[in-house]
Parts: sequence; structure tokens; C-alpha cells
Amino acid sequence: MSINDKLKELGITLPPVSTPAAAYVPFVRTGNLVFLSGHIARKDGKPWVGQLGKTMGTEEGKQAARGIAIELMGTLQAAVGNLDNVKRIVKVMSLVNSAPDFTEHHLVTNGASELLGQVFGDKGAHARSAFGVAQIPLGACVEIELIAEV
Repeated sequence: MSINDKLKELGITLPPVSTPAAAYVPFVRTGNLVFLSGHIARKDGKPWVGQLGKTMGTEEGKQAARGIAIELMGTLQAAVGNLDNVKRIVKVMSLVNSAPDFTEHHLVTNGASELLGQVFGDKGAHARSAFGVAQIPLGACVEIELIAEV
């Protein structure tokens, strides 16, 4: 099954690449690697503002991370032309806007990791880091970046 067929099966339509909010590009391809800039969580087209452990819970954060994975796949598709050209999702790095006592960053990030696994199968298994941070641009609850091999 192609990646596009899998996305259709899951009811997912990939968005176009977002315009960067600062002085950077959405992706850089070098050799057989594609580096995607961090994407922040969005809800109804606006930054999904919140702080895990203070104004929102783990499940809501997980949904935000899942939404970011969809946006990342849209950017990745723009970078490589067709997601079937992806040999492997190599690395995911997740920044979670969290209260000092919040410790479920890994569970929030699963929202993205699990969807990448559903879409890419074995090629979606990746190395990962998940960090708690004091703040993310525009007050977003989660930001995720990705590295893929093509």
C-alpha cells in the first residue's frame, strides 16, 4: 500500500507547507537526509497555546503532537515530492511546553511517533528525544522537528 493510500485510509489530508514565522526555511535536503524545521502545534489554524501540566493534560498534548506529525508529513512531501520516496524516519525531536513538575513529555510525543508508525510502518520507527521546556514560540504547547532519509 502506498503512503498516500494509507493516509486516505486514515482520513488524513496533508496541508501545504507553512510559511516560516522567522528567518529560516521549512526544510533542508543534504545528501540523502532531509531536515525539517520545528513545527508548532496548531488548532483551527492558530498556535495551540498551552502548558502541559498547568493548562492542559497529557491526552490533549498527545493530540497536538499528532497534528504536528500531519503538518510535518506535508512539509516532508513538499521536500521529497512523494512520501513513498522516504526510506526511513530517522529522528524526531519534541519540545513540550510544560510546568516544572510535568514528567510525561514522552507520552505527549507518542502522538506524533505513533502516527508516523501507522503511516510509514517499519520505515516510521525512529530515534527520538522529548524535552520539557519553559516556553515555545507563540506560546504553543508542543514543537516537533524531524529528520528523514530518502
